[in-house]
Amino acid sequence: MRDEGFGVRARSSRPGGRSRAVSLRSLLTYASSDPAVEALTEAAHGAPQRAFVSSSLRPYLLASVLDADPGRPALVVAGDDRAARDLAADLKQFLSPRPVRLYPARGVRYESHLAPPPHLVGLRIAALDALLASPDAERGAAVVVAGAAALAEKVPDPALRPHGFEIEKGGLLDLEETATQLVACGYEHADQVEDRGQFAVRGDILDVYPATEERAVRCEMFDVEVERLTFFSTFTQRSLEEVDQVAIEPAAELGPEHRELAELAAGSEESERPDIADLLPVDRFGELLDLVPSEGLVVVAADEELAPALRDLWDDVTTSFHDSDAHHLYVPPERLTKALDARASLRLSSISGDQPHTFRAQAADSAARSLREAEPELEKLVRSGYRTIVAWARRGEAERAAYNLDRVRADFLDGRPAPAEPGVLFAAASLREGFVSPTLKLAVLPEHRLLRRRRGGERPTGPRTGAGAMASFTDLRAGSPVVHEDHGIARFTGFETKSVGGVTRDYLELEFRDGDRVFVPSDQLHKISKYLGADAADPPLSKLGGKAWEQMKLRARRAAEALAGELINLYAERKRRAGHAFPHDSEWQVEFEGSFPYRETPDQLDAIEAVRADMEEARPMDRLICGDVGYGKTEVALRAAFKAAADSKQVMFLVPTTVLAQQHFGTFSERLRDYPFRIEHVSRFRSAKETREALNAFEEGKVDILIGTHRLLSRDVR
Repeated sequence: MRDEGFGVRARSSRPGGRSRAVSLRSLLTYASSDPAVEALTEAAHGAPQRAFVSSSLRPYLLASVLDADPGRPALVVAGDDRAARDLAADLKQFLSPRPVRLYPARGVRYESHLAPPPHLVGLRIAALDALLASPDAERGAAVVVAGAAALAEKVPDPALRPHGFEIEKGGLLDLEETATQLVACGYEHADQVEDRGQFAVRGDILDVYPATEERAVRCEMFDVEVERLTFFSTFTQRSLEEVDQVAIEPAAELGPEHRELAELAAGSEESERPDIADLLPVDRFGELLDLVPSEGLVVVAADEELAPALRDLWDDVTTSFHDSDAHHLYVPPERLTKALDARASLRLSSISGDQPHTFRAQAADSAARSLREAEPELEKLVRSGYRTIVAWARRGEAERAAYNLDRVRADFLDGRPAPAEPGVLFAAASLREGFVSPTLKLAVLPEHRLLRRRRGGERPTGPRTGAGAMASFTDLRAGSPVVHEDHGIARFTGFETKSVGGVTRDYLELEFRDGDRVFVPSDQLHKISKYLGADAADPPLSKLGGKAWEQMKLRARRAAEALAGELINLYAERKRRAGHAFPHDSEWQVEFEGSFPYRETPDQLDAIEAVRADMEEARPMDRLICGDVGYGKTEVALRAAFKAAADSKQVMFLVPTTVLAQQHFGTFSERLRDYPFRIEHVSRFRSAKETREALNAFEEGKVDILIGTHRLLSRDVR
């Protein structure tokens, strides 16, 4: 039976039409008309203000404060780069068409002498230029979002950048000169353009992926005239729509004279690298805060995350690198904290304290797995007086959902003023998080929060894997300790069936400290994992609403980020170091591979080709090949060893057991018997004298391939 109080279907025919993004700016009227938000906004124009804001409400409230003065440029400081990226994405939706730019950290430390990736350089340059530019009369002044690390890194004077240029359809362009200019601007000459900061010249065609553009550009020439200018897909390499003009901004923050010196230093051993002050004009590096116009607004979006993030960065810089000049390229936490105390007009925190302003909201989180299950929840929100907005990533899906609703009517926002009355509105917009605000009577629900399904690019919400993951309800026992990802450590006490919003479900009952209880829908089992601590018999239960669990998660996340940073630096160092490029396959190599008595499997051929390509590149090799017993891993290793030995390189073949050492020695000796390579092996099956002779011969260069167990890792093996 259709509920007539909620109207009829939004559409009377099947939906169609192109997907188009819609600004959510009109929704800010709900906040701007609220007395508490209005008081905060007015107070922030005077003395610095502090406010408690639920993390789910933060982007919306912040957008409302920023929208009160659209002609005022703003710098918003988040915790880390990921938080800054997510916050910038949501602010774009709420403030469009006002420009919102992400200013990321460099991605590599100054002390490494490595240049930041072009895509990060493009984002940084675009953000700085927007912050320093005069406000656009129609769109407003720029909002720049930066994480703690980006704020602490000093910024090269924009005057040190190479000069960009423009390409116009119908204009004149010399391909050779342009290629030289692109290299000076920090672009990499490639055979095929795939990433930002690359360019390729193919006959009369110039492909370039500008550092500040979302898409690559193709320039088709007729002699020296630009005949056609188009965007193109780096995936298909096919041309897309035509453009009349494109700006080629630099892909480097420093000119070639400084970059070349740094690249030379990066190629040397760390102990031999000169001080950074000898390579870079460190006296022309300044603080990001100093670049904010005097009339600009500075906001700290996550006060609780800022100080620990700044301290972690500073500790990493000062302990990992001993060049004191390089330390001056970072702002110490104490100085940056004082600067923010003086400049920040507003500081938001999701940890409740003595803040004079408080704004609470619930996270938008539904247990519905389908639109049919979600509809009663939408209906309940409307009946409770909520203006309910659902943000869909694709317009087509929003129209299909509106067509299939039976009990509520969904209108489309489409840039019109937000209605004052309760109801459901659909909007084609991508939001990371949503909220339900009882004070504002406003619910903003991203589709992935309304319907518990995973979309590409989103954080997985399905069942986890690993030691602590819950595979099914059978893993649960009454009284056993568990961990809820949002609330912390609890004790599972049992199941209970409840009816909420007209939907009957099974709930898991969790008991926290002081007897507080939470009922978790059964289809949110993925949020619960086993408690694996040594004190599982009597675990320290978390307090609901307390700070300890959030702080524990914050420390764990920082530890993971620190490890990720080490891995990034490791791989950056590996990519920077020069390796030996082996020559293309010789006649011997072809003959040897042809003597393989079996037919290679497709996977085996893929692995062989991948290893061959790695060895022929001038960078250190880093490849892991996995396969079950008997699937041909040894043949892959044999061919790689042959290629190395044929190029006068020695090979060490490490195996886990003595038996395997003996077996592989036999296999290698048999397969290589027709070639002038000496093969030796080291294991417990050989006498001490034989082992010593084999190792001495290997050290003297008389052995081409040495096979052995962990004995090969001993210090006397050279």
